[in-house]
Amino acid sequence: MQLIVFSKSFKDDAIPELIQRAHDWGFEGYDLAVRPGFVVDPDNVAKKLPQLVKAFEAEGLKLPMITGNFDLLSPSHETAEPILGAMAESGVGLLKLGYWKYNPAKAERDYWSEVDRHRRTLGRWERVARKHGVKICYHTHSNYCIGLNCAALMHLLRGFDPECIGAYVDTGHMLVEGEAFDLGVAMVRDYLSVVAVKDVLPSREQSNDHGKVKKAWTEAGQGAVDWTFVFETLAGIRFDGPISIHVEYKKPSRKEFLDAAQREVAFFRAKRDAVLAAT
Repeated sequence: MQLIVFSKSFKDDAIPELIQRAHDWGFEGYDLAVRPGFVVDPDNVAKKLPQLVKAFEAEGLKLPMITGNFDLLSPSHETAEPILGAMAESGVGLLKLGYWKYNPAKAERDYWSEVDRHRRTLGRWERVARKHGVKICYHTHSNYCIGLNCAALMHLLRGFDPECIGAYVDTGHMLVEGEAFDLGVAMVRDYLSVVAVKDVLPSREQSNDHGKVKKAWTEAGQGAVDWTFVFETLAGIRFDGPISIHVEYKKPSRKEFLDAAQREVAFFRAKRDAVLAAT
C-alpha cells in the first residue's frame, strides 16, 4: 500500500516543492491533478509529465496515477489523448475521470437509461485504455453522482476488463452513503485499483420539523471512519495499490491547513504500518 497525496490542495507547488513536501512529510508520491493552472496541465502534459516522473524517480517517489479535470468524462474530450499519450510514455498507470451526476428530481432519463449510457462511454474508454496500456478509474462520490458507493459503482463497471477499467473507492463517501467498507470492497474487489482516504463526521441538522444529515469533512481520526478496520480490510485482501490522501477539509489559515495535512499523513502512515506489522 503506497501512501500518496492528492495534489489538488497544492496547486501553487512546482516540481521541487512537491518533492520536498513528500520528503518532509514522509509520504511516497502523488495522485497528480492534471488540471488548468497546475504544474502539469492538459496543455503541457506531453512535455511536463515525463519531466516530473523522471524527477520523482530520482528522488525515490512514485506517481502511480493522474486525476483529470471534472469534465474529463469521455475519451473524445480534447484533453484525453494528450493525457493518455503522456501517461503511456511516462509509465503512469491509472487515470481518474470526473463525475456523472444523477438527480432523480431533475433527470430527463430514468436511472437505468443513464447507467446504460455511461456504460457505453466506459466501453469506449476500455478500448483507448487497452491501446495506451493504462487503466481508467471511476471514483465513488456522494451527492447525486452515478456510482456514489461500491454497490452503485458496480452498476457501471461489471463486465468490463479490470485490466482497463478500475474502481477508486472512497472511505468518507462510502460512510456518507451508508455502505460498510468491507462489504463495498468485497463488491468491487476484482476492480479495486485505488483507495481515497478522507474522514467525515455526520451529525443531525434541524430541517423543518424534523432532522437531516449534515456532513463535516474533517482531519483523519476526528470523524466517524474506523481507520483500523479500513486498513485491516485492505491488508486482508492483500491490496497493494495506492492510498490517496485527499486533505479536503477547511482550516482558518493556510498554515493550520498544512499542519493538519502533515498530521494526517503521519496518522495514516502509523495506521498502515501498525496493521501491516500485525498481519
